[in-house]
Amino acid sequence: MTASADDPRTRTAAEPFVFFGCVELRQALDRQALDERELMDRLEEVPAGSIFYHTHGYFLRDRPVGMAYGNDFARWVAVDVRDQALAERLALVDPFEWKHLEDLREELITIIHDHVTRLSSVPRVELGEAFHFQLSHIVEVPLGPTARTLAEFRAGLATVEASAIYFHMVEARARLGRPSGDFGEWLRTSLGMPDLADRIGRIDTYMTSLERVRARVLSLVDEVLEQS
Repeated sequence: MTASADDPRTRTAAEPFVFFGCVELRQALDRQALDERELMDRLEEVPAGSIFYHTHGYFLRDRPVGMAYGNDFARWVAVDVRDQALAERLALVDPFEWKHLEDLREELITIIHDHVTRLSSVPRVELGEAFHFQLSHIVEVPLGPTARTLAEFRAGLATVEASAIYFHMVEARARLGRPSGDFGEWLRTSLGMPDLADRIGRIDTYMTSLERVRARVLSLVDEVLEQS
């Protein structure tokens, strides 16, 4: 079957999709923790941007294979404090389930408080490093590729650097308030493809890699392009 005039695969968007990458400018805060109680206390007072950096921002930074703890707090507790029980509980916190950072902050504090109150002594760093709180500022960087058709979008998505996946799928949702991400929003409003937009919007970006997220989006786009 040949493509019809209204086939979404042949549509041309009036507004092109512009791929942006991002650079993370980190700012160290005068806050650190040497044990789990101090971690809890500092979580109560650091700016919300620091909560974002150590949870959502975790997915922008490179991580060794097999070390996907889900956030910096879980990684520190596991590696430096060596408290696997608390690390596992913190790793289960999906930051993308929380609409507001203050609610995410409260969940993290509640988990640590519940854990330490059950212990006779509070685990602390012995051979590891203190936890240093940071926050970051994201700087958008235009990458060059633009797309007006689904095929052009697919070609650009396949080649842009990984920070573009973070910016359009994680940053857009979590900090910029775009629930379906930039990819889904453009496909819905500019190419009139709500079904594809919804499927991309449902991709879970937690506990995975940016490259796996890219591969999943490409797979969904390919399904549409290969329809016959």
